[in-house]
Amino acid sequence: MLPLSSRKQKILELANQLAGTRSHWIEKNRYYYQQDYQFMRFLVPEGARVLDLGCGTGRLLAELRPSQGVGVDFSPAMIEEAQRTYPQYQFHVADVEDDNALTVIEGTFDYIILSDTIGSLEDCQRTFSTLHKFCNGQTRVVVAYYDQIWGPVLRLAEKLGFKMPQEEQNWLETGDIVNILHLADFDVVKQEWRQLIPRSLFGLGSIINKYVAPFPGVRRLCLRNYVVARSSLLIERQEFSVSVVIPARNEKGNIEAAVQRLPKFGTRQEVVFVEGHSQDGTLEEMYRVRDRYPSMDIKVTTQDGRGKGDAVRKGFSMASGDILMILDADLTMPPEDLPKFYDAIASGKGEFINGSRLVYPMEEGAMRFLNHMANEVFSWLFSWLLNQRFTDTLCGTKVLTKTNYEGIAANRKYFGDFDPFGDFDLIFGAAKLNLKVTEIPIRYASRIYGETQISRFRHGWLLLKMVAFAFRKLKALS
Repeated sequence: MLPLSSRKQKILELANQLAGTRSHWIEKNRYYYQQDYQFMRFLVPEGARVLDLGCGTGRLLAELRPSQGVGVDFSPAMIEEAQRTYPQYQFHVADVEDDNALTVIEGTFDYIILSDTIGSLEDCQRTFSTLHKFCNGQTRVVVAYYDQIWGPVLRLAEKLGFKMPQEEQNWLETGDIVNILHLADFDVVKQEWRQLIPRSLFGLGSIINKYVAPFPGVRRLCLRNYVVARSSLLIERQEFSVSVVIPARNEKGNIEAAVQRLPKFGTRQEVVFVEGHSQDGTLEEMYRVRDRYPSMDIKVTTQDGRGKGDAVRKGFSMASGDILMILDADLTMPPEDLPKFYDAIASGKGEFINGSRLVYPMEEGAMRFLNHMANEVFSWLFSWLLNQRFTDTLCGTKVLTKTNYEGIAANRKYFGDFDPFGDFDLIFGAAKLNLKVTEIPIRYASRIYGETQISRFRHGWLLLKMVAFAFRKLKALS
């Protein structure tokens, strides 16, 4: 282990002294820790491979229930306590700032956790820079820290005996953490703020934290900050096979045009038509087009249930491509723009690519005025709920890898079967998996054939229900 600065030596000595009483302090502040553990479990799915840097006595690592758990701390007393309490995980005595000491850790991890660790570091940028060797293309680094506005309150709590003692910590705002991660070649995916009231207060704290703390403005006053990032050094262009899934109901006049206008891209391309119980001969037209274009890999099926969401799931289950794309059969999103979506995901600029109809001017009659205004409002609401920019949640074109879709499907039990549109099942799932969202502006065209299947008031009511549902599952975590 490298020689420690006088400050870190004091931090180490205090950590060794507190190792035997840390569980006492956790119990004394049970509500605060339970809330922190709950949100960390929201960010880190059970069964992941987790590296916890600055693990203390290993309680957080155990709460995450990883399939492989590795904890590192520079306090021998803390590690001794961790090994005794959680023998199912690996623990190492090492300074996370000492690159040579970390050679005892092998392989890459799904999640790398630094919970309050950055407050004790001498050089945060250098420490972040050493983490790339433990990352793969899917790894997420989760940094948790307290907001500096709470500094005086926490110091007072220490003096009054309500909080575990600490040596002087680094003064880092959320923006500082984001900036240092950027300097260390990490791409920030998500930021979140939690715990406006770190005490239960007979249930009042829970109500405020669930239903008041998440709102814009208020949330920046919260005690806990969370930043999720991915390694940008591992982002490189790859080439993939592609499945274009086209759900269609009463779209007979657009089926052949969809195939004719589809550009060639990717190493291999297939088209999956999913027919939605049409009355205009759409299914027969799909079979005719499939037979007319034998050089194209075209599959045809009929959805089992109702709604676009059901159709998309059926199409994705049949798709064999590395990348899954949705193209609405009304062709208001030009098929000619799909290579942009392919390039964005193939180059690693995003992991969930969403189209946006609300940036460029639309063709006359493409979207009714009330629909446009509603889309603007809902886009703002969902950007806040998801902590990622979404200017158009209902654009039909969404693109992701099959691997990430399978991750969303495996995690679907958290949200349940709630979405008749299909858009929000994917959007919420991507947010839960901490995928990097990238939007691509498109020029929204008016229909050539058929009529819109969007009902302003019925679907507007459904969207309001989606907002309430998202708040409950993504903000209130209930």
